[in-house]
Amino acid sequence: MADNVNQPPHYNQAGIECIDAIQAATGEGFEYYLQGNILKYMWRYRYKNKTEDLKKAQWYLNKLIEVKDDSQSILDFGD
Repeated sequence: MADNVNQPPHYNQAGIECIDAIQAATGEGFEYYLQGNILKYMWRYRYKNKTEDLKKAQWYLNKLIEVKDDSQSILDFGD
């Protein structure tokens, strides 16, 4: 059964995860992309996919936390 929250099959083509391609293409703007998706899924959850949209918002929030933790680790390593 497909996992439409954590690994939607339509976001993985030719072995490349869409989120990884977006991160590579947007650079520093990637955090804003994640924030926008969190807002989108929070905004629509009552009207569209209910709990699934909340889980998607959570997925994007977890990704944003991961990105921030990684960038902080790089800064801490430089000290």
